[in-house]
Amino acid sequence: MTFSLLQRASVVFVDLTNDLHKARSACREYAAMMLHVTETHWVFMVPLQVYPMAVEQLLRSESTLLSSMEPLEGIINAIRSGSRRAGEISEVLLSPHGGDIADENTPAVSLTYSERQVLRLLGKGWGINQIAAMLKKSNKTVSAQKNSAMRRLCLRSNADLFAWINSSQGANVLNLNTSYGDDGQWEKMEKANTLPLLSDVP
Repeated sequence: MTFSLLQRASVVFVDLTNDLHKARSACREYAAMMLHVTETHWVFMVPLQVYPMAVEQLLRSESTLLSSMEPLEGIINAIRSGSRRAGEISEVLLSPHGGDIADENTPAVSLTYSERQVLRLLGKGWGINQIAAMLKKSNKTVSAQKNSAMRRLCLRSNADLFAWINSSQGANVLNLNTSYGDDGQWEKMEKANTLPLLSDVP
């Protein structure tokens, strides 16, 4: 993305959970960009491991820091509120565990927002076709995000994936105990007669 495009954007959303090994250099790069693009609201998704670095380099009057485990509602609110949320750190990041799972015997889970979104809908019983229709993505993209999440979680089969989704860790990571409008969005699609066939099996 060029600086001219960035300068025209009102909000830039950045997910720093993709590659923790490159997080330090990514923080430096985005900090440099922010020096040149000061009228844009920057929203950063920050995993707990990167939090101190993000506060040092990315927290500015024009940026907002969200947890990588931020509920969907919190992400939507941060984007909608625009510059009114600038300079803030989400309550999830400020909580004792930053929204991450605190079990010492459980490895940290680092999924992208899109991967968590796909797995969350799978956990609610949706099929690949349904998820693709609601997210306005191709089946191939949704399947790729599901497979990418499985690789990150070191899961080898659909059975392993659904076992993880139904575990306490999976439910917490994916916020499966709460609802942020998924069902309502699905009902709207049903009324609009845009549903795909429900015979697909993830």
